[in-house]
Amino acid sequence: MRARLLLASATMLFVELALIRWTGANIVHLSYFSNFILLGSFLGIGLGFLLPAGRGQWLTRWAPVPLAVLVVLVREFPVQVRQTSGEVIYFTAVKTTGLPQWVTLPVLFGLTALIMMAIGKMTADQFRRLPSLEAYRFDLMGSLTGSVSFALLSWLRAPSVVWGVIAAVALLTLGGRRNTIRYSVPLALMVAILALETAASGISWSPYYKIEVTRPTSGSRDYKISANGVPHQSIAPLRVLRRPDSPYEQPYRETPRNSHRRVLVIGAGNGNDVAMALAHGAQRVDAVEIDPRLQEIGASLHPARPYANPRVHVHINDGRAFLERTKTRYDLVVLALPDSLTLVSGASNLRLESYLFTRQAFEAAHRHLAPGGAFAMYNYYRQNWLIDRFGSSLTSVFGHAPCITHYGGKKAAILVAGVTSGDQSCTASAWRPSGPVPSAAGDDHPFPYLLHRTIPTLYIGVLGAILLVTLVSVRLTGVRLRRTARYVDMFLLGAAFMLLETKNVIGFALYFGTTWLVNAMVFAGVLLAVLCAVEVRRRLRRVNQLVLQLMLFASLAIAWLVPSHVVLGLPFAPRLAAAIALAFAPIFCANLIFSDRLAAAADPTSAFGANLLGSLFGGTLEYLALLTGYQALLLVVAVLYAGACVAMRFTRRGPGDVATQEPLTVQTAPRP
Repeated sequence: MRARLLLASATMLFVELALIRWTGANIVHLSYFSNFILLGSFLGIGLGFLLPAGRGQWLTRWAPVPLAVLVVLVREFPVQVRQTSGEVIYFTAVKTTGLPQWVTLPVLFGLTALIMMAIGKMTADQFRRLPSLEAYRFDLMGSLTGSVSFALLSWLRAPSVVWGVIAAVALLTLGGRRNTIRYSVPLALMVAILALETAASGISWSPYYKIEVTRPTSGSRDYKISANGVPHQSIAPLRVLRRPDSPYEQPYRETPRNSHRRVLVIGAGNGNDVAMALAHGAQRVDAVEIDPRLQEIGASLHPARPYANPRVHVHINDGRAFLERTKTRYDLVVLALPDSLTLVSGASNLRLESYLFTRQAFEAAHRHLAPGGAFAMYNYYRQNWLIDRFGSSLTSVFGHAPCITHYGGKKAAILVAGVTSGDQSCTASAWRPSGPVPSAAGDDHPFPYLLHRTIPTLYIGVLGAILLVTLVSVRLTGVRLRRTARYVDMFLLGAAFMLLETKNVIGFALYFGTTWLVNAMVFAGVLLAVLCAVEVRRRLRRVNQLVLQLMLFASLAIAWLVPSHVVLGLPFAPRLAAAIALAFAPIFCANLIFSDRLAAAADPTSAFGANLLGSLFGGTLEYLALLTGYQALLLVVAVLYAGACVAMRFTRRGPGDVATQEPLTVQTAPRP
C-alpha cells in the first residue's frame, strides 16, 4: 500500500518533468512556455484528486492512451508555436509548419491535463487507504524520488526512449494485472516512437536540449547544430572564421594593441571562438559552456581541435556564475552568441542566459578585465532596440560608447568596449542610439528581450484561457464553487506558495547559476522543506497559529530586506547558507500553517479544490515579475498570506469545520 503510493507519486512527478522536457524539445518555441505544460499538469493532478472515490475509474483503465496520443501527435505533426510579437524577442530561424497554433495548444494542454489526471487519480486512490498525514509523507517522498530520478537521467544524458521505458514500467506496475493488455498496446506504441526518435541520425540529448548534428550535403565540412528544433550553432574551419566579414574576427580587429594573452569565452559551444583566440596567440583560454554535450560535439568534430589544446581550460558552468567566482583578470572577455532557446524551469520566465545581459553582469565582466583589456559581445539581435539596450548599458558601465559593427544585415551586430576608449579602435563606428533607448535589464528584472516593463498580450491571452479552463474543469468534477467559498484562505495559501516557490528558483539561479543541477537541487530542497514541516506538525499536538504567522512574515520581511547583491557578494559557503535560510524558512513556516488549517477542514475535497485554484492562480501571478521585477514578488506573497490569515479567522471555525489533530487530506507536493 505504502509502496504503491510512493510509486504513484514518483511516477506522477517523473511524467510531468518528462512532458515538460520532451514537448519543449519537439515543438519549436514551446520551450519558452514550459509553464504551459506545468499548469496543464497541475490542473490534471488536482482534478484526479478531486474526483470522488467511486468516480473516474475509466481514467485508470485507459491511463496510457492519452500519453500515446500526445507522443504520436507531436511526432507525426511537428509544429512551431508562432511568435511574431514585437514586445518580446524569440530566437529562431525556422518556418511555421504543421497544424495551426490555435489547434495545437488547446489539444496539447487538454492531453497533458488528461494524462496527469489519470495518474493523479491512481495516486489519490492509494491516498485514501492511509491516514492523511502519513499518506502525505509518502506522497512527498515519492515526489522527491521522481524529481531525483529525472535529474539523474539528465546527468546521464539519457535519451527520450529511456524516459518512456521507465514511465511505461511504472504505469504497468500501477495498472495491475487486470490492465496489462489494455496498457501494453499504447505504452508499446509510445516507446516505439521514442525509440525511433532516439535512433535518428545525429540525435542526442543534453540536460537542456534535444540536439541534432547535420552535415550539409554539398560536401562542406561545416557541421550544423540544432537545439530543440532551432538552428543554433555551426562548426566552421579557421579559414572561414577568419574572413574579414566574420563576427569571430571583429573583436581582435578592434583591439589591435591588445596582447590577447588571456581570453575568456562565455558560451564557448562547439569551439569556434576558442579556435579564434588560439589563432590570435592566446596563452590561456578559459572556455565556459553551460551545455556539456555542445562542448563534446565541438571537441570531436571541430576541424581545428581547439579543445585538445593544452592552453584551453574547459568549464562546464553558467557564465555569470563563473564571472562571480573567478579571480582571474583577462585581456579579452567574449560573450559569444549565448542565446539558450529555453527557460530555467517550468515555473518562470527566466531564460538560461538572462543573467548574462544585466547591467550587473556587464559590471562583473568589467571588473575582470586587465589594464588595456576589452569586452566583446555579438549575436543576431533581431531588433534595433535590443542593440541599443546593450550599447547603452556598455556605455554606462565602461564610461564611453563601444564600437559597433553590423554583419548579416542590420539586425546582427558586434559590440566591443575597451577598458578605456584608447583600448578600442572602431573600424566602423562607435555606437549611437537608433531611437529611444529602452532601460537596461538588471538582476531584479532580468528580461533583456522584453522591450518595456509589460506583460505581452500573447501571455495574457494564454493565461486567461488556462484560468477559464481551470474554473470550468473544477466545476465539472462536481465541486461546487459556492461550497468552496469558505475556503478562500486555502485559495490564497495555494497562490502564495506557488509564487514563493518560483521566487526561490530565480534566487538560486542568480546566486549559483542557471544550470540544470542548481534547478534540480532547489526543487529537491523545496520538497525536503515541506517534508520537514509535515514531520514537525505530526509531532505537535497543537500549534499556535499566531506564532506561526509571525514567523512567516518575519522570514518574508528578512528575505525582502536583504538585497540580492549582498548575498551574491558573499563567499560560496556563506552565500549557500544565506540562500538556504532566506528561501526555505518561509516555505517551512507556510507549510506548517497549511497543514494545521487543513486539519480543521470538514470538506477536504472543497478545501483542496480551492487550494488547486489558488496554486494555478499563483503560477499566473509570476508574470507580474515582467512588470515589477522579482524582489517585489515577495510583497505580493506577503499580501496573499496576509489575506489568507485574515480569512482564516472567519473560515477556520465556520459552519461544519472542526479542529482535529491530523489533516483529513493533503496538498499535493510542489511541482517543479
